[in-house]
Amino acid sequence: MFGECHAHIIMNGKNYKEAVSLHRNGVCEEAVRKNFRDWQQAGVTFIRDGGDALGVSARAREIAPEYGIDYRTPVFAIHKKGHYGGIVGHAFGDRMEYRELVLHARREGADFIKIMISGLMEFDQYGVLSEAGLSGEEIREMIEVAHDMGMKVMAHGNGDGPARAAILAEVDTLEHGNYLEKDTLDMLADSRTIWVPTLAPTGNLLGCGRYPDQQIQKILRRQMECVRYVFDRGGRLGLGSDAGAYLVPHGQGLLDEYAWMKQAVGPEHVSELDRRLEESENWIKKEMKHP
Repeated sequence: MFGECHAHIIMNGKNYKEAVSLHRNGVCEEAVRKNFRDWQQAGVTFIRDGGDALGVSARAREIAPEYGIDYRTPVFAIHKKGHYGGIVGHAFGDRMEYRELVLHARREGADFIKIMISGLMEFDQYGVLSEAGLSGEEIREMIEVAHDMGMKVMAHGNGDGPARAAILAEVDTLEHGNYLEKDTLDMLADSRTIWVPTLAPTGNLLGCGRYPDQQIQKILRRQMECVRYVFDRGGRLGLGSDAGAYLVPHGQGLLDEYAWMKQAVGPEHVSELDRRLEESENWIKKEMKHP
């Protein structure tokens, strides 16, 4: 079974606010253990978390060996003040504050640095994000600072501009990456960046009634076509479901993600897809760990 390369153990796949409330007065270990049991039942033995602001993923890393799971975390994600990211981490105002947060994450035993460089998907409107994201220069500086401190970087990024800037700055893994244009996809395929396209958070919305299926279909179709394009160009792909997001349960979400990925590349290419997913996961295991 492949590992889960993009998860949020603080979330429950149903209601984010409800899930977070369990940890407001300290980490709720039973909630953490339930998620580990779900992953264990699905045969998952490697998890890379996206971090949180309440210390949940840090405590989860201590518990994970009891379930035979190799668990990695940035401890918390880092975002710029006034921009998306507060639900998973801490904010900075300027370069010095960002540097201090990277140092703080290192001191807390972060396995890598997670940065937030764009907004969220607006699933009821094709092509729309909750915000445009950071400038190319800001993104370049964030990645360079972390790399200069010997830390690998995981970037939450949607939209062509932020993703392109991250790839140019040699980000280690790009998460989500919706609405990329052909030139950026070409750049991604030619780079060493691992793309984790997280198809399940979109695909699993079909038929739920929360958003118009017509819009979800368009978003999903676009992302799957992009995955196929990068795959055909020989790009590096990683398997991560965004587990904990709405309708993406821990354990089952990874199985769903794998099914969407196979559909994207086509049944005749599954063996090559498996090879690349394993290669990416092995790289993440080796390189994205506490220095």
